[in-house]
Amino acid sequence: MCFSIHCNHGFTRRGALKAAAGFAVFAGLDSANIGAANAKEAGAEKPKPNAIGADEALRRLTEGNARYVANKPTHRDFSAGRAERTSVQFPIAAILSCADSRVAPEFAFDQGPGDLFVVRLAGNFANDDGLASLEYAVKFLGVPLVLVLGHSNCGAVSSAIRVVEDNAELPGHLPGLVQSIKPAVEAAKAKSPKDLLAAAITENVALSVKRLETAQPLLASFAQTGQVKIAGGVYDLTNGKIGLLS
Repeated sequence: MCFSIHCNHGFTRRGALKAAAGFAVFAGLDSANIGAANAKEAGAEKPKPNAIGADEALRRLTEGNARYVANKPTHRDFSAGRAERTSVQFPIAAILSCADSRVAPEFAFDQGPGDLFVVRLAGNFANDDGLASLEYAVKFLGVPLVLVLGHSNCGAVSSAIRVVEDNAELPGHLPGLVQSIKPAVEAAKAKSPKDLLAAAITENVALSVKRLETAQPLLASFAQTGQVKIAGGVYDLTNGKIGLLS
């Protein structure tokens, strides 16, 4: 056997260098792949900040509302964490709220930026666009709780009552909006309540909760398997308290 560097058995110095370089590349790729796999595995093991369960999310909201009512909010620095939120968000709940200027879910629940995924429209009913937004929050953001939030003295519900009882004619696109609230007014009216407006507001929330719970194909599946809880509540404009529907 020849051990001289001048011995030529198809294995030259250049070939040796190429082989060494090749081994180094493969070693580097293998190391990188292992590192990436380990990082992915480590990331998968780390729970997301909003992986807390629906009951815990609801507890945080109710406790936050109590702080709000007592005028003792904990969230005052709204710039804190701004940089971290540029690439990711982990809201603990999705809120379907009325667009009323007097209702601000983040304040009412004393939650900071990034804590709530809020969908708002007059009358807080579940239309297709709002439903799609809530599906996004549940499917891709992992919110454990969806809360439909109505409020006292709601103008949209009041307008629906006028249409039902007095055949009032509304301008622009308002008739279409009111059409979505009319079933709640009619259901409340059938019960002959003392306060039709208050009853219709509650009924409107309840009907929206029911629609979300049965919305195919996403929300119904998540609700049935317990991956998300869908609840409803009514915000009192007078004192700021939010009463949950039983």
